[in-house]
Amino acid sequence: MANSIVYKNMESEVTELPLADRLWDWFETYKRQAGIATAVIAVAALVIWFILWRQEQKQVAAGTALSQVVAAQFEGAGVHPGAADAFLKVAKDYPNSVTGARALLLAGASFFAEQKYTDAQAQFERFIHEYQGSPFMGEAQFGVASCLDAQNKTDQAAAAYKDLITRRPNDVFVPQAKFALARLYESQNKLEQARDMYQDIERAAPFTSMGNEAGVRLEELIAKNPSLAPAPPPPAATSTVTNLAPLLEKK
Repeated sequence: MANSIVYKNMESEVTELPLADRLWDWFETYKRQAGIATAVIAVAALVIWFILWRQEQKQVAAGTALSQVVAAQFEGAGVHPGAADAFLKVAKDYPNSVTGARALLLAGASFFAEQKYTDAQAQFERFIHEYQGSPFMGEAQFGVASCLDAQNKTDQAAAAYKDLITRRPNDVFVPQAKFALARLYESQNKLEQARDMYQDIERAAPFTSMGNEAGVRLEELIAKNPSLAPAPPPPAATSTVTNLAPLLEKK
């Protein structure tokens, strides 16, 4: 893979030199025909186009590099040893890019799969620091909370889950964060908070696997603690209208 990347870089350098020469020749010709100001504007537009084209090519190359690593590391069951290092190399080769961001998250996930929770947390926190405003921020925050959870840092994990739920209420990882937080509440014997969280998940996603699982956990929780059962609805109001039939019969 490294050899192919080097080869592509060498090949791109070879093709760039003639293009630069052609741009300069075109500039000299156009300058004589249309004047220096117009020529400068035209060349600037071409340069901008060229830069954008190069950026697009880099994005394609970055995506190809990441897909190759994913294919190599996730063949078969489980994550291959060394997967995290391979993803970190992609993140290093393509910094400040969508591909670099995804590679960093995959590195964290790979460390987590290997039960290297401290290393995984470091990569998720690095992502949060380096990719502010990324649409993947919720995933990174959930990763940090999960790492703290896996290390039995219960209070810190609960705070991290709550922070994600509060700050990014519409993020796709919020249902998972709520479920994990409800489970932590159970372990802390905060049963009413656990019940309320399970109910919230079940109401928000009634026909999903997460909603169904929350419903099951809620039933189990109430079965063990009947006092947590919701209060029965108030009885229906009885009519206060007087039945006049007996009075009419007497008359």
